[in-house]
Amino acid sequence: MDTAALDRDIAQLNESKTLWAEMPIGRRIDYLRGILRGVEAVADRMVDAALAAKGIPAGSTLVGEEYFGGPVIIARTVRLTLQTLEAIERGGKPELPKGAVRTRKDGQVAVRVFPTDLLDKIAFGGFSAEVWQQPGVQAEAIPMAGLYRDPSAHPAAVALVLAAGNVASIGPLDMVYKLFAEGQVVLCKFNPVNDYTGPFVEEMFAELIRDGFVRTAYGAGDVGAYLCEHEGIDEIHITGSDRTHDVIVFGPGKEGQKRKAANEPRTTKRITSELGNVSPIVIAPGSWTEKELRFHAENVATMLANNAGFNCNAARVIILHEDWPQKRAFLDMLRAVLAALPQRRAYYPGATDKYAQFLDAHPQATPIGPRVEGVLPWTLIPDVDADDPEATAFREEAWCSIVAQTALPGADARDFLERAVEFCNETLWGTLNATVIIHPTVRERMGEDAFEGIIAKLRYGSVGVNHWPALCYGFGCTTWGAWPGHTLDDIQSGIGVVHNSFLFDRPQKTVLQGPFTVFPKPAWFVTHKRSDAIARKMVSLECDPSFKKLPGIVFNALMG
Repeated sequence: MDTAALDRDIAQLNESKTLWAEMPIGRRIDYLRGILRGVEAVADRMVDAALAAKGIPAGSTLVGEEYFGGPVIIARTVRLTLQTLEAIERGGKPELPKGAVRTRKDGQVAVRVFPTDLLDKIAFGGFSAEVWQQPGVQAEAIPMAGLYRDPSAHPAAVALVLAAGNVASIGPLDMVYKLFAEGQVVLCKFNPVNDYTGPFVEEMFAELIRDGFVRTAYGAGDVGAYLCEHEGIDEIHITGSDRTHDVIVFGPGKEGQKRKAANEPRTTKRITSELGNVSPIVIAPGSWTEKELRFHAENVATMLANNAGFNCNAARVIILHEDWPQKRAFLDMLRAVLAALPQRRAYYPGATDKYAQFLDAHPQATPIGPRVEGVLPWTLIPDVDADDPEATAFREEAWCSIVAQTALPGADARDFLERAVEFCNETLWGTLNATVIIHPTVRERMGEDAFEGIIAKLRYGSVGVNHWPALCYGFGCTTWGAWPGHTLDDIQSGIGVVHNSFLFDRPQKTVLQGPFTVFPKPAWFVTHKRSDAIARKMVSLECDPSFKKLPGIVFNALMG
């Protein structure tokens, strides 16, 4: 660890932080344009590095995952943030889509943020997303872009971004949020698991690095600890595990545990975070066709298998009605889909131990496929007792290739969903994201007000109806983060949000909705045969949107 070099970088950022805080918005817009150019320039090389590190063959359809999880999402979020700053420069505030604001019957304000334009409507037909505001927010005065509305309330600061090691877009997008939503200069420390992304991120942010507003760091936990404790660091943003968070805030070992129990943090620095989740998939009972069973088996399999299961929003607990006549058919279909997927290299450190821990805790776990050196098979843990609140599958995030299943009673679909919401809120660990899958006829019988009331009760930062809430991570215009209100001594899935390109100051949750089934097959499905071709074209589309680029995307979508 070169502490002298780290000290010099931090000193440079402290020299620059006031200049950045006072930077005219037009100059910030120029920097965002530079990042967008950088994303397009490094996209292919960045993906190639990830493929090599994760053991994915260059010709695999899984290549699409790395494009979608890296340059596509970075480009989209940067572009939408750029549009917001341009709107503020023109009119003093972000511009919401026409007719986007509504007030729910309970008085809560919801703002439609997706689709953002006609291209979104074509590419994601039938999908929509709203950002629900915190109670007390009024429709005529939604707090947005506080940094630009009242700069004096956001003092100059140096932010340390501790990037996660699993997905290439996490670190750079956290940097973008700190820079352009919170007005802070940034030192990004890369995780050793994917520090190969560092040179590409540095190329994206080259202009900001040149001018002294961004610095980067590499190394293990000792570097992270040194930076967290450095007096020149004003704020910290963490993406990772709650255990890492607690060590940073309270310290390691027994002394750290005592401090946490007494809620006596070692640091007074502001800390924001995104820390994972035991992500539930609640499936309302209904009468499904064979085609619908297949679609949602692939849907749930995608939520588990994407990135080999090393995602904070991966499927972790499937919640079914205990008397759903198609329960067995759905689980059999899910097993069949997983069995047909290629096994993946367990590239994340500690995955093998985590896998063994879950199998020891749940002897009924069923591996789907052989155990091979360096590979963890897709594994279903069926019939976990919902009355056991301390079950490992409910209280710990299975950071590997495992998904559990449990069942709840219910007099009808509505009663079941009410019970499932209570189970998710009170038993499962974390509040990052949840999925509810419901057949349209069941939803219609239930009534829209009743269904929306159920969604409102879910205490999660993102809720996906019929689809994976990872789209809330990727759309950029949506918020990404935990349900608000966590504290340092009970951190759960974290504090604060990122992405959030409209710059809402008091968001509560994002609610994503999509059709029960989709044709053509969604490009993010792990079973899509042309996702790699679509994702490559999406980089260009997001960097420079044009209707001329749609035909190639549509063609490959239809071929999937």
